[in-house]
Amino acid sequence: MFVRIVKMSFDKTKVEDFKDLFHNKKEHIRNFPGCTFLELYRDKEHSNVFFTYSYWNSESDLENYRQSELFKNVWAQTKQLFNDKPQAWSVDKVMTLD
Repeated sequence: MFVRIVKMSFDKTKVEDFKDLFHNKKEHIRNFPGCTFLELYRDKEHSNVFFTYSYWNSESDLENYRQSELFKNVWAQTKQLFNDKPQAWSVDKVMTLD
């Protein structure tokens, strides 16, 4: 398993559009084969900056998602709302403390 973190910055006038889009697609993304967890975070100081955290069983699962019609549709709509280039990281979870 690994974690995919994506940082996205939106035009301030497009934040509600993004939130609506995410709300409408979140279950489809979360239920895509290989995705085991999905969260959306919002920066406390910059209300137009969001982060997604998703857990994937394997890199091939993420790649299958990235090649899917679901991703292509969501990404095409999302990237129109950006005011800066998104950043993404794939990281291995080392430890969880409860």
